[in-house]
Amino acid sequence: MIAGAVTVTAVIAGLTTWALWPEPPRQREYLDATACLLTDEKGVTGEAQPVWTSMQEASVAALVRVQYLQVQGPQTARNATAFATSLAGGRCGVIFSVGAAQTEAATAVAPGYPTVRFVNVGEGNATPPANVQVIPASAPDTLGAEIKQHIAALAEASAEG
Repeated sequence: MIAGAVTVTAVIAGLTTWALWPEPPRQREYLDATACLLTDEKGVTGEAQPVWTSMQEASVAALVRVQYLQVQGPQTARNATAFATSLAGGRCGVIFSVGAAQTEAATAVAPGYPTVRFVNVGEGNATPPANVQVIPASAPDTLGAEIKQHIAALAEASAEG
C-alpha cells in the first residue's frame, strides 16, 4: 500500500513538474531583410560604433538582421568598392557606410543596384544618386533616429513583399 502511494505521488509530482515547466527560450524570428554596415578596418569599434549600436537596437525592434563588413587592406575608395559591391550583391536591403573611402565607394556602386538603399554617414557627394542618402554624423541623437527609420522602412517593405 505504501509503495502504491509513493508511485502515485511520484507520478503526480512528475506530471505537475512537466505541466509547469517553463517553455525553452525561442529563437528570434527575423524578417527576410538585412541591413548592412560598411566600415573601415576598425570595424564597429571605430567611428562606426554609434551607427552599429543604433542598427542593433533597430534590429531588435524591427526584427531585421544586421551585419557589418570591414574594408581590409588600403583604405581607399577603389579598394572599398569591392566590399560595397559584395554587400550590394548580397542580401542587403539597406547599406550604411561610414568613413570617407566607404561612402565614396557606396556612392559609386549605388547606380548599379537601384533596389538597394544606400545611406552614407558623414560627408557625402553633393549630388548623390537617387538611392543614396547622406546623414550628417554630427548629431548622435538624430543619427540614431534616422538609422532606426531606415531599418523600420526595410522591415515594412519586407513584411509587405
